Amino acid sequence: MGKKIVILGSGIAGTIVANQIARKLSAELKSGSVSLTLLGNTETHSYQPGWLYLPFDLVRPEEIKRPQKDILDPMVHFIVDPVEKIDIPGQKLVSAAKREYPFDVLVIATGSVPRPDLIPGLEKGGHWFYTEEGALKLREALRHFQGGKIVVAMGVPHKCPVAPLEVTLMLDNYLRTKGVREKTEVFYTYPVGALHTIPAVAQWAGPVFEERGIRSEVFFNMKEVDPEAKTLTSLEGSTVPFDLLITIPPHRGAKVILDNNLGEGGWIPTNKQTLQMEGQENVFVVGDTTNLPVSKAGSTAHFSADILVENVISVIHGEKATRLYDGKVFCFIETGKNQATYISFNYTNPPSPPPPTSAIHWMKLTYNRLYWLTARGIL
Repeated sequence: MGKKIVILGSGIAGTIVANQIARKLSAELKSGSVSLTLLGNTETHSYQPGWLYLPFDLVRPEEIKRPQKDILDPMVHFIVDPVEKIDIPGQKLVSAAKREYPFDVLVIATGSVPRPDLIPGLEKGGHWFYTEEGALKLREALRHFQGGKIVVAMGVPHKCPVAPLEVTLMLDNYLRTKGVREKTEVFYTYPVGALHTIPAVAQWAGPVFEERGIRSEVFFNMKEVDPEAKTLTSLEGSTVPFDLLITIPPHRGAKVILDNNLGEGGWIPTNKQTLQMEGQENVFVVGDTTNLPVSKAGSTAHFSADILVENVISVIHGEKATRLYDGKVFCFIETGKNQATYISFNYTNPPSPPPPTSAIHWMKLTYNRLYWLTARGIL
């Protein structure tokens, strides 16, 4: 009987891993000595960073979605079957809604989800862009906005470390283009004592905010929203009024990870170099699902997937996982005015964003189009 590789999650991390394994083990898959199954919750694959552009009418929903099967290697057995139970140390079995899936090697790439329900009143009183539905609702609110106070607030943890700055600066540019910036106060809040957790990014953002007339309050952790009074209160005791509230909700790992007690908050304890689940030789974790000390971002999934694939192949061949991930992350930062910058860092080297330029902005827009090559494991 052939060895079975099962991948949980068909987002960017799971899709890259599946496609790369399919190419690198094509002979074994054709002979039947290895099988490769990818389990997902939906037939559609979305380019999640594209949701940031939806509220500002910079992209259409159909531009950032594809049928999942269209971006998978034909040798990947893709099944829409939501996973319910993961038995790792026992039977090496995944139980889903439709059937059970035994495995020899398991890859967990179930991602993370925004949880506005964790902040009382946020679901009714706030907006966000981390889902297609949320981004479209925010787009509608912005289309009708004619002036007032917009508060930007965030929960922790959240994926894409620079999203709070991006949405704020893109909002400033949007309001100027619309001709209502002079009628609008943009008020940015952040949970720690700086504009960002990365010191170099916070230092860069300060003068930009001053130039754009963006006010801010740090040490502001969302506690509750009063949708009727239109106020946001922090754990620190500050209350701010708003006419429009844009938030980055706190994120948690997938429900199946929480339900199976695989990691606090839904984040699985993961060897930060080999990407194996702590204590398990044949279970790997990739993307947002890990508890790695780096950003939860698409590039993290991409760079770590490259390493993970090589280690999966080693283990399926009866060898040790020896490839090591260095924590590499690369994030574009849209800054409005048709400009962008970026940060690049790893476990040991902190980032230092260069001055924004139009060239970097167009590089980002180009990557938005090339994303589908990344998902296919080509780029």
